[in-house]
Amino acid sequence: QAQLVESGGGLVQAGGSLRLSCAASGRPLSSNTMGWFRQAPGKEREFVASIPWTGGSTDYADSVKGRFAISRDNAKNTVYLQMNSLKPEDTAVYYCAASERYGFPGSPSEYNYWGQGTQVTVSS
Repeated sequence: QAQLVESGGGLVQAGGSLRLSCAASGRPLSSNTMGWFRQAPGKEREFVASIPWTGGSTDYADSVKGRFAISRDNAKNTVYLQMNSLKPEDTAVYYCAASERYGFPGSPSEYNYWGQGTQVTVSS
């Protein structure tokens, strides 16, 4: 069964950086796009970034453009999220997800597989 495992979360001061990883073991053959979402306490899960398994384009939420970068390593079935210039409002549980869709799906309902999440805490 397909499994997504996130790692790399932690506690960092404002202005710092973290890199999240998402390893897709038993890679879902039907997945075409990988995404990162986040959910802060009391808030809905929100889109952060997405990238297809093929091609060079990416998509980002406005709140992270210019600070976060999504990338992939097809040979390792792994997707990364480099987070720079972190702000306290970036504090959340970050989830990796896989979608069968093309065209940069941005809604959680468009994703079929989810990781367990990794906590990112940014202190002021």
